[in-house]
Amino acid sequence: MKTILAYGDSLTYGADPGTLARHPHEDRWPTALEAGLAGAARVIAEGLGGRTTAFDDFATAADRNGARVLPTLLASHSPLDLVILFLGTNDLKSYINGSAFGAAMGIKRLVEIVRTFPYGVGAGVPAIIIVAPPLTVPTDHADLGPMFAARAEEARLFSRYYSRIAAELGCGFFDAATVATASPLDGVHLDAGNTRAVGQGLVPVVKSILGL
Repeated sequence: MKTILAYGDSLTYGADPGTLARHPHEDRWPTALEAGLAGAARVIAEGLGGRTTAFDDFATAADRNGARVLPTLLASHSPLDLVILFLGTNDLKSYINGSAFGAAMGIKRLVEIVRTFPYGVGAGVPAIIIVAPPLTVPTDHADLGPMFAARAEEARLFSRYYSRIAAELGCGFFDAATVATASPLDGVHLDAGNTRAVGQGLVPVVKSILGL
């Protein structure tokens, strides 16, 4: 059986746009992906709300810098066959990074970390899929509107930059915006159906990468 690490933010955690509580386990995209692989792989969900690709955010008690945390997770979950990198939305916050291009550079750093980590005996370097986040949408949410909906034009650039990075580095690529739309309740998070759609959409990409 193959082992997959799903590395992401609140979209991987499964934050409900209405309450910001967590979707039930069966409605999170890593669960939907595992179900679609029908026993050929297990998917480890590592999602943290607010996580960035490679930038600090000191407005929280948890470490949100994806580049700093990733090596520890590679060690604790090794051996891995595949790492799915699904980050970038939080990079759009103006006080963190503010651009899709900056996020793409952060993703590039994460790929480097995955490929250069000193894996233990019997553990090879895992394959990588880069996922471009869904677009943000207009919302009246007092906090998340200014954070994300106002950055809608930048969000449209994720697919362009991420697909180029994936091609240059020989990674798989999937554009979550092709299957999922954020909820207008907060402009950024996904309802249960759209969250499941990300996992279902990834199934053929993962099968192709892993030869399943």
